[in-house]
Amino acid sequence: MSNLWPSLWSGANEIDPFRSIGKEIYDVFNRVTRQLPNLPTALDFGNTAPALNVAETKDAIEVSAEVPGMDEKDVNVTIEGNRLVIAGERKHESEHKEKDWHVTETSYGTFRRSVLLPFEPANNAVEARFEKGMLRMTIKKPAEAIASKRVIEIKPETKPAAETKAQSKAA
Repeated sequence: MSNLWPSLWSGANEIDPFRSIGKEIYDVFNRVTRQLPNLPTALDFGNTAPALNVAETKDAIEVSAEVPGMDEKDVNVTIEGNRLVIAGERKHESEHKEKDWHVTETSYGTFRRSVLLPFEPANNAVEARFEKGMLRMTIKKPAEAIASKRVIEIKPETKPAAETKAQSKAA
């Protein structure tokens, strides 16, 4: 049975370029997935950035970052305008060369994470501390950010004037 759908490529001998591109993509993924077990680790693809938690209280923004195995000297916390920036480096352990490793899932390298703040903090408004592999930062809100919360009234739906006249005539 012949195909009932029209083709952009009318000649029977012409090759459909979308089909050939699709096959090439399929072949590339097959080759890559066959080689994955031979790679040192599947986690080496930029997994050095710490996970972040961001919370807001009445008076502050609280940010925590997971930095296990790192010291405070390996991490920098800066404020760039209204952006909190956490940058650092996880250093590679030297004992890797002395052993035959079977699995290594620890990632190393530099990282940079940033959190956009809804205000620009004052110079003394940011506090950072290490606690059991967690970097905890508290950014105090300026007084105007605390006082700026407003409740917005939600009004009911309004009907167009023509619809309102039609309803009053019908009544």
